[in-house]
Amino acid sequence: MHHMASDPIGSILIVGGGSAGWMTANLLAVRLKGLPIAITLVESAQIGTVGVGEATVPAIRDYLRAIEVDPFAVMRASEGTIKLGIEFADWASPGTAFFHPFGRFGVDAFSVPFHQYWLKARAAGDPTPLAAYSLPIELARTGKVLLPPDKPANDLGLFDWAFHFDAALFARFLSARAQDQLGVRRIEGTVAQVDRADAGDRLAAVTLDDGRRIEADLFIDCSGFSSLLLGQALGEPFEDWGDLLPCDRAVAVASAHGDALSPFTRSTAREAGWQWRIPLQHRVGNGYVFSSAHLSEDEACAKLLSRLEGEALGDPRTLRFRTGHRTRVWRGNCVAIGLSAGFLEPLESTGLTLIQSGIERLLAHFPDRAFDPSLADEFNRITRLEYARIRDFLILHYWANRRHGEPFWDQCRARALPETLAQRIAAFTGSGKLPRFEWDSFQPPSWLALFAGFDLLPPRHDPLADRQPPEALAQALARQREAIARAA
Repeated sequence: MHHMASDPIGSILIVGGGSAGWMTANLLAVRLKGLPIAITLVESAQIGTVGVGEATVPAIRDYLRAIEVDPFAVMRASEGTIKLGIEFADWASPGTAFFHPFGRFGVDAFSVPFHQYWLKARAAGDPTPLAAYSLPIELARTGKVLLPPDKPANDLGLFDWAFHFDAALFARFLSARAQDQLGVRRIEGTVAQVDRADAGDRLAAVTLDDGRRIEADLFIDCSGFSSLLLGQALGEPFEDWGDLLPCDRAVAVASAHGDALSPFTRSTAREAGWQWRIPLQHRVGNGYVFSSAHLSEDEACAKLLSRLEGEALGDPRTLRFRTGHRTRVWRGNCVAIGLSAGFLEPLESTGLTLIQSGIERLLAHFPDRAFDPSLADEFNRITRLEYARIRDFLILHYWANRRHGEPFWDQCRARALPETLAQRIAAFTGSGKLPRFEWDSFQPPSWLALFAGFDLLPPRHDPLADRQPPEALAQALARQREAIARAA
């Protein structure tokens, strides 16, 4: 075989700003440092971003580490607060609440997962909920914050944290950094047309409304729901999951603080969907995610405004969305990142994670100007799996509800499940197993938090948990609860 000289990418054009565009610009600039690649971002001052007060997952801290930024600098710049997990109020049934923490439950023993011992104790009459074995849940419940210790004494100290922040301020912070320190060029303007190259799926340039034409080798579509390059110019079809996930609208409004500045996101089940509460330093982000088949936008706005803890700061904004993703997220010399690629509702704060994993995946499959199709094929295969895994995790929240006699929720329980999700539910409700699938964003403890929160428990525990005799087990469980109380 002879080695062909590579024809490296010389220019990248990012179309669109916001969190997606500026997260992309920062990470590419840091990771491509030392290569002669010009990175340009074009954004319009007219086009607003969706950001309404965002919650994140701990992966955001990996992102900040990757771009060499101090998380507390970001927190200060974006009115941020600490998030230890999500509280789900009224989902299992009205008046109940459970917590999805960024951490594990209990301490495993003899190579048997902790929850099997908890199931064993429960069968023997111990009523202690699973949540009692999670330090972040205890911290959140008491309104405290503790950063994970560098060298935890045991698994109870292994937990993580994320942020709530103002997404527009976060994008502004990243924009300044990309331009001032990383050499990214920003052009202000609105894209009027996208010029295709002769060869099929290739883009050649974008032309702005003032006539300027910007050419590039690689195009990154960060244009939000409008998906200007991938969806509109290339006509890439959308795989719609509206039949699996019921909500297609959200109304959002910021409010003044009225309740505690709690270190967690709250999701409260409502008539036709759920309401979020995201506490920032200067205000609270609120929104009602709902199904337009069950509630009108006007009613949703009225209900949201009537349920705020403090005065509304402005008028509610409506977002209409389709759940799903573009069939191919990378096509030709165009890669979509963020909402232009797909959307999964904000129930588990996965929006920024999908931006981050998309950029990382592009870097792991970085092309030259030949754009070998195997790179896009593998990128798209993984992306489809990642979206589907998160989709299944979200569907579980709706399907497992026990809000009987409400049309929206009754329909959610009656929906047919994707086979991959049915498999996971059977594995846990049958024998308490938490299978790991390829490209899972959510690890076994997250699935466990939901199964236990919705009381979807197996009829028996793992026989190997019987290595621990009942008295020894009761003592071990008591010690773990004491350790958590001490730490909190």
